[in-house]
Amino acid sequence: MHMEKCPYYSDYLHLDQLLDAQELESSKPGSVAAHDEMMFIVIHQTHELWFKQIIVEVDSVLEIMRKPTLNDNSPELQTIVHRLNRVVSILEILVHQIDVMETMTPMDFLDFRDLLTPASGFQSWQFKVLEAKLGLKYEHRYGQEYYLSQLQPPHIDLIKTAEKEKSILELINTWLERMPFFDTDIFWNNYPSISKKKNSHPFWADYEQIYIDNLSAAEKNNIEFFKTAFRDTTVTAERQLSPKACRSALFIMLYRGYPMLELPFQLLHVLLEIDNQLGSWRYRHLNMVRRTIGSRMGTGGSNGAGYLKGAMDKHYIFHELAQLNSFLIKRQKLPPLPEDLTQQLGYHFYANNTV
Repeated sequence: MHMEKCPYYSDYLHLDQLLDAQELESSKPGSVAAHDEMMFIVIHQTHELWFKQIIVEVDSVLEIMRKPTLNDNSPELQTIVHRLNRVVSILEILVHQIDVMETMTPMDFLDFRDLLTPASGFQSWQFKVLEAKLGLKYEHRYGQEYYLSQLQPPHIDLIKTAEKEKSILELINTWLERMPFFDTDIFWNNYPSISKKKNSHPFWADYEQIYIDNLSAAEKNNIEFFKTAFRDTTVTAERQLSPKACRSALFIMLYRGYPMLELPFQLLHVLLEIDNQLGSWRYRHLNMVRRTIGSRMGTGGSNGAGYLKGAMDKHYIFHELAQLNSFLIKRQKLPPLPEDLTQQLGYHFYANNTV
């Protein structure tokens, strides 16, 4: 009887190659052994493995969202939320890994730092691909003049390819734009508007009036900000979410208690949490670099902590979603939705609606 050979743990994981992949520069002839270099290599290799897994998850989400149809009340949307939540969990691990890195003192790092030049985490092409797939465009990057300068041509091509493809942020904009709550007169014909504004949707006319009436004197500048986010159709390089998409996103945030809006709200929430974890990772990284090398240049040619500070301040991908929290009002002041709409915002609503 022929028995198929079962995979052996070490062979399945290619542990021989994996555990032999730490080649210490300080162990080479003419150098003085630096104990902490092994830990430094292992942590960065682990980061790259996790970046690989995050890209796998993001690619799977992109594949679903690029389909010509996406049912809001379907396993597909649940899958998107589930896999993006996995991305958040991985990013949390990466933040905590900095705890291990911080056990290395500045003097420990100096034992082998000069041997690394010009290698640097700044050259992580996988991380730049990930940022592009999420939605960070070249024109919004900090340090454009040198963010590709230390990379090899094949890796530059991978990053540029990712930048040309539809990102998570762009596909989210398309998904939000097609939400049908305000595109039809079905629910709003008999809506008792309090503002009576002409040439404006009655719900948003009322909402804007309620919002403005509840601003403090110091917040009145938010009125123009509100108009820019929800009414100004001028295309600018700074805004990637259209007013229509912003209106849908805010509506989801406001009325997320309705069954049909539960999953959409979870999707918006997990995107904000991805930004939050990336921001935490950058912040921890910045503080670690300041503690370890102070104001010295990075080994990859960047200006070290200065670059990290600039990237931390600028590289928030889903900040336009976060800004919508500026326009929330108290629950008890929310405009009541038409009865037909509230009845339809059950799990069965738009079961056949597609994007």
